[in-house]
Amino acid sequence: MDLRKLKTLIDLVSESGIAELEITEGEGKVRIVKNSAPTVYAGAPMSMPYAGVPMAPPMAAGVPAGAPMPGAAAPAAPAAPEVPSGHIVKSPMVGTFYRSAQPGAAPFVDVGAEVKEGQTLCIIEAMKLLNEIESDKTGKVKSILVENGQPVEFGQPLFVIE
Repeated sequence: MDLRKLKTLIDLVSESGIAELEITEGEGKVRIVKNSAPTVYAGAPMSMPYAGVPMAPPMAAGVPAGAPMPGAAAPAAPAAPEVPSGHIVKSPMVGTFYRSAQPGAAPFVDVGAEVKEGQTLCIIEAMKLLNEIESDKTGKVKSILVENGQPVEFGQPLFVIE
């Protein structure tokens, strides 16, 4: 099937009310499916609700990510978050941070708890997989820098151990 014919078929599907078209010509087979998924704007966060965690608010159409909303006052420059001194345990992946294995269960560690190298500190859910994050140092948990159920980025500080 030549490219002009294929382009014509794509245009017909996009302009018509049909959602899918499949054509067999000789040994060649073409299937065109109209995309009915919602449009996601560049930079818009995609999140799914999990265990009562609220979704991120939708971005306004036509407003680039990071641009101030029309009529909104320009925000002050955010101060760099202060991380306490000590050994920092960072997130090895992007996902959702959980302090315990199940909702309502006791957290793996609390501030002031003594931890050993290899001990589970938290769970990060990524792509529906639960990944246990272990301590890479023996010491005392000085600070927990992330709230339960909060999304985390790769390399984001999670714990401070002294």
